[in-house]
Amino acid sequence: MTKKLDKLTRAAQFRARLAQALASTGMSQAELARRIAVDRSTVSQLLGGDGARLPNAQVVGECATALGVSADWLLSLSDRPETAADLLATSMTLTAAERALVDEQIFAWHREAEGYKIRHVPAALPDMLKTDAMLQWEYSPHLGRSTVQAIRASNARLDWMRGARSDYEIAMPMHEIESFARAEGYYRNIPAEIREAQLTRLVELTTNLFPRLRLFFFDARRLYSAPITVFGPLMAVLYAGRNYIAFRDSARVAALTEHFDQLVREARISDREVTAYLVGLRRTI
Repeated sequence: MTKKLDKLTRAAQFRARLAQALASTGMSQAELARRIAVDRSTVSQLLGGDGARLPNAQVVGECATALGVSADWLLSLSDRPETAADLLATSMTLTAAERALVDEQIFAWHREAEGYKIRHVPAALPDMLKTDAMLQWEYSPHLGRSTVQAIRASNARLDWMRGARSDYEIAMPMHEIESFARAEGYYRNIPAEIREAQLTRLVELTTNLFPRLRLFFFDARRLYSAPITVFGPLMAVLYAGRNYIAFRDSARVAALTEHFDQLVREARISDREVTAYLVGLRRTI
């Protein structure tokens, strides 16, 4: 929040910031005058003097546009010189999502957030918890003959993520894991031995890696969540199918963190109940 300024101080800061913006862009007074369609003497007046008078809104806006800064910054209404579009571009990015195991972008975000808690709502079963047989069943239609090579190449990354200094909280809708156990919907035609081995892997991981790995199951009829990952306080990423939408501004990261924490608070199966729950599902196969 900016301080309330008197007219004299605001006018002085306008002149100083206008001069700063000119210097940072390397633009001459004559060039600025040409771009804002005024005489050069007018620009000299804007930069000189010691009075309390400010230029009209049209001139301030033209100066801001020409110099690539915000009018609010020139008028000391903001401490950030970036325009609203620049601020948005910095706080939110759209990145292509590969249909692969652990793509370069996901791995880069995990490395950047090493040491922070990772909160994750996967689109399906989390890749880092899958057996090789499950990965091959899922990715063969997309990777073809290279599936085995891709799994081998990804194992190192998955091992890095499991061994990183980050704690993982993963929240999944109950219908996802139950559909998997029954081979329904997306998981139709998965052989029983693959499903049984996958549930065994989940039992082992949730037992051996607890409390660094915590798995929760929530009721999607009560609470819905799109696939998201919150990388500590650094960023929150929404998965939109072909793209990731990444937010780095603290307000959105905090909002999505609170959303995830609500999923955990209202989970039907808590992290301490999950092993018994998975064992029970495995018996149904």
